[in-house]
Amino acid sequence: MQYGICNLSIVPLRFEPSDKSELVSQVLYGDYFKVLEQRKSWSKIRLAFDNYEGWIDNKQYLEFSEEHYKFLEKSTPKVSHDLVEFIQDENDQLHSIVLGSSLNGLSFFKHKFDGTSFDGKGYKENLIKTAFLYLNSPYLWGGKTPFGIDCSGFTQMVYKLNGFKLLRDASQQASQGEALSFIEESEPGDLAFFDNSEGDIIHVGLIMKDNYIIHAHGNVRIDRLDHSGIYNVDRKVHTHKLRVIKKVI
Repeated sequence: MQYGICNLSIVPLRFEPSDKSELVSQVLYGDYFKVLEQRKSWSKIRLAFDNYEGWIDNKQYLEFSEEHYKFLEKSTPKVSHDLVEFIQDENDQLHSIVLGSSLNGLSFFKHKFDGTSFDGKGYKENLIKTAFLYLNSPYLWGGKTPFGIDCSGFTQMVYKLNGFKLLRDASQQASQGEALSFIEESEPGDLAFFDNSEGDIIHVGLIMKDNYIIHAHGNVRIDRLDHSGIYNVDRKVHTHKLRVIKKVI
């Protein structure tokens, strides 16, 4: 088994080994993973954080040892907590990293970081405050940054920035936590899931107080939430049909 770590700020994770293939997620600076298959130009990887799989360009990561991998697995996750920060390499060159980048591999890279970071576990009441860091970010299928993010990438990153783990896709996140019977039982930071006409979970958002929800739909925005689903006041229409509410923490 081979292992790797991302040494660049934002790297595409693709469905197939091609630059033209669908973007399924993004690998951020410091994310580490197992290499499941290696070809001439591409590697299929499984991320340690959420076991998500996809293809990454061989030029956009560094290989490292199983010992390094196991060390990072045992370490308390530490993440950058500003919109954009910088790390400094051995040659005193600066490299930009984005909100939520993993900092546990700094010693491996021999990089320095003097910005704002967070480690350990936070409090549930901080989730919505963190969510506001992404407000108005444009929607991007497979995105995980304030410069482009999808619905489940948004909820995953908000939880990650507070020390909690969510799986990558909305349908996977819906398998976590405890189901609630009514919106009235929910608290800010709980997750609301929405399905399509076939019953498949296709959307997720973070519940706020007073029957509001913050979610990524066109951009990260705030809408009304009722027993039917998400109501867009601007368009005067329900845009998503409520399936289930989950309390994960």
